[in-house]
Amino acid sequence: MRIKKGDHVVVVAGKDKGASGTVIAVYPDKQRVLVQGVNMVKKNKKVTNRAVTGTGIKEGGITTQEASVHVSNVQLVDPETRRPARVGYQVNEDGKKVRVLRPSGKEV
Repeated sequence: MRIKKGDHVVVVAGKDKGASGTVIAVYPDKQRVLVQGVNMVKKNKKVTNRAVTGTGIKEGGITTQEASVHVSNVQLVDPETRRPARVGYQVNEDGKKVRVLRPSGKEV
């Protein structure tokens, strides 16, 4: 996958089109990414009270959290132009494979 954890991305398709955020987690086996503040869903949290161990959620209710987005619906943001850019790979002079932005050719 060409998107890594910590990348700044913008959503290019779906209900949150135009939203941007930082990648929190990447799931390569499912080809999905978790982006901060994008694809917010409501989850019901049940109150768990474990008196023996003292662990558990003390407050229940409805919370909102991020859900994963398919990697094809996000693009990396070019830091100079602040526009979405495709990502490719090149081998640099040290012989290492690096990610590059397609329109400008700059290393990520």
